[in-house]
Amino acid sequence: MRTTSLRCCAGALSAAAAALLLSAGPAAADTALPSPSPSESLAPVTTAGSSFLTGTAVQPGQPVQLAGSTGDYLYWSFTSEAGQTNKIAITVTLPPAASRHGRSSWAVDVFDGLRRRQACTAGAQTPTAAARAASVTLGCTLRQVRAWAEPWSGDPLPGTYYVRLAVTELPEQDLGLPMQVAMRITAHDSDDIQPEGGELKTPLTQPVAAGTVLTSAPPVAAEEEKDTGWSWDWLPDLSARWAWTAVGGAIAAVTGVGGYSLTRHPRRRRPEPDGFNRL
Repeated sequence: MRTTSLRCCAGALSAAAAALLLSAGPAAADTALPSPSPSESLAPVTTAGSSFLTGTAVQPGQPVQLAGSTGDYLYWSFTSEAGQTNKIAITVTLPPAASRHGRSSWAVDVFDGLRRRQACTAGAQTPTAAARAASVTLGCTLRQVRAWAEPWSGDPLPGTYYVRLAVTELPEQDLGLPMQVAMRITAHDSDDIQPEGGELKTPLTQPVAAGTVLTSAPPVAAEEEKDTGWSWDWLPDLSARWAWTAVGGAIAAVTGVGGYSLTRHPRRRRPEPDGFNRL
């Protein structure tokens, strides 16, 4: 009896231990695998625009990998919010040294939604690659985006920003050679948004629909007429310029005659000869 009871207890313990191992296995596996970050789940961007209007949209953290030709202007766009500090890192894989004829200078420029060039606080913005170099690295760290600023200050404000990559100095024989571009834009958030007490009504983002006419904003002249209360509707058609010329000439003539009559000196009466007085 004792042997049978011991065997039953041992079987029950083995079943319980197996159940614990099976239940703990998936949990341990789930905790061991880290969840991918949002930036890692974004698909790489493999294109670039040739102007501000055709700049390819890129999200912060999204990798950019594309093949291009040396001498092309490449444009990308991204959005930034108040309190963020953006950093652009670019690596250009140059053509083989055997096919190049000299050194090359590169430049990365960043513009805001009004296409004002923004200054870089750090990074190699205009590096020069040697004739035998395999790649060149560019970088630009922008100033912190502010929630509000004076119009004349040129400070970075929330909205769309444009990145432009171009070669500024290159032997003419090297134009059109194939190259590889890798870029990544990162955004660092901060709770310090200065200056306080101001708010930007709309982000600095210009419409990119080429060939369309904007009808949402009224003309400046219409706003001025609305503010002053003055209207030119009572005037006749300005195409009859001859009529206006005749009226203006008549007004000028009348004004001249009236001014002359008011300003001329009275004539002095000449004294009569003594003979006439005696008569």
